[in-house]
Amino acid sequence: MIRQDQNRIDSKRRTTIDHKKKQFATPDFTSNSYPHRLNFYETPPTAEITLEQFEQWAIDRLRILGELETCSFRNKTPAETESYIRPLLEKYLPLSSNSSSSSLLFSERQKDHYSHFILRLAFSSTEDLRRRFARVETALFRLRFQQDDTRERSEFVQSLNFDWDIVTEDEKRGLGSELLASTPGVRRIEDESWFKVDWERVPELVESRRVLLKRGKAYVPIREQLSMVLAEFSARLEKGLELTSRALPRLDEDDRLSPILDHLSKNFSTPAELSGSDSAVDGSQINAHNIDVLSQHFPLCMKNLHIQLRKNSHLKHFGRLQYTLFLKGIGMTMEDCLTFWRQSFSKITDDVFNKEYRYNVRHSYGDVGGDANRRGRGYPPYSCQKILTEHPPGPGEVHGCPYRHFSIENLTALLQATGVSDRDVLRGVKEDVEKSRFHIACNRVFEYAHKGEIRKVTDEGIMSKADLDTIVHPNTYFKRSFLLKHMGKMPEEGGTKMEE
Repeated sequence: MIRQDQNRIDSKRRTTIDHKKKQFATPDFTSNSYPHRLNFYETPPTAEITLEQFEQWAIDRLRILGELETCSFRNKTPAETESYIRPLLEKYLPLSSNSSSSSLLFSERQKDHYSHFILRLAFSSTEDLRRRFARVETALFRLRFQQDDTRERSEFVQSLNFDWDIVTEDEKRGLGSELLASTPGVRRIEDESWFKVDWERVPELVESRRVLLKRGKAYVPIREQLSMVLAEFSARLEKGLELTSRALPRLDEDDRLSPILDHLSKNFSTPAELSGSDSAVDGSQINAHNIDVLSQHFPLCMKNLHIQLRKNSHLKHFGRLQYTLFLKGIGMTMEDCLTFWRQSFSKITDDVFNKEYRYNVRHSYGDVGGDANRRGRGYPPYSCQKILTEHPPGPGEVHGCPYRHFSIENLTALLQATGVSDRDVLRGVKEDVEKSRFHIACNRVFEYAHKGEIRKVTDEGIMSKADLDTIVHPNTYFKRSFLLKHMGKMPEEGGTKMEE
């Protein structure tokens, strides 16, 4: 006799469930506790956070992931990467150990937990984004795993309950010669212990031939625990990303989150400064009469606009908009900007300028037009990401990013005309452009133009590595270039130590 399940709904009968009880039932969520510094991110967060926290936490984590990917692009060694990323982690995504007794322990781990899942939502839409996200998240986990306290790391691994089979003493003696031959650095079988797992779970060790393979199993020494943990982390993350991608269509109905997630995913190609760029330099004189001198500190996109403006005494609409917002961002007042454009458009009369161009400059500054929120502020300067992805230049237009929108020949000619003649730098720029690493090419040129100043401020501790992170905004390029070239001539500003 078949036993009836009383909770099962018969499709041929009318449902008797009270919809009110179902609608107003208290949700059964698992509360999040963080006993360990490290996290495998298997349980999604369920507590409430504000939209501001949602966006800012994701931005901070994206900065770290973007810098990790940059280090990979530049072929930095693990030691160089750790040295570069450590101050950025402390600034944007700190994680204290249990032994630190920090009062911020829970909030730091909560931010780490939530920011991972927010970016998981943003980067699950395509196979390319999922692959890149898994790669840089695994790199971040590796960095933290290696930095973790030995005791806490051991407790974390034990809490994961991996189904690893420990090789028994009898099996170890039976495979003694083979284990010794396949495990570099081990001379006696008694000096090491081994785990036995499916070989697909440790591809990195198999590739480097550091384990014994037998009957589909890899015999992994205990000291290679990192590779096993990383392989498990990567496998679970890839599976989680695949599941997340299937649930993404349900988010389309939420008009609060969709724009934020879309913006984050678009900015994964460069770790963009999503929160804006405050690039005005205190004490600097930015006016209509010294732009020619200051243009030596401009990034190539703005330097090209300035060159073409001086050559033709005119720029088309998007070129004027891009350049005006940049000048506004470096601290030029609206009056000086109007003077600058009027002097630059020397081939037209005052009436034509006032009729066709004056309003656009005032509108960019928020002096006219726009709603109540925008009035008084105007538009923000364009980030690298916006320049790369919006309004590509057409015939007769010179805006955009030269690293993306120029041919290799024209880009090389422009770089040489602006003082970049080193063959290794030009070759590196060409390789970066061919691989669509446009912000890396721009940073390569910046480091070449300021190599002496960068060496000086780092050797003397005037700027930390966090102050010299990857540039992803034209206004940040100007500010950093100006400060480096005028080090010792400017007053102390923004926490940056200046020499007398």
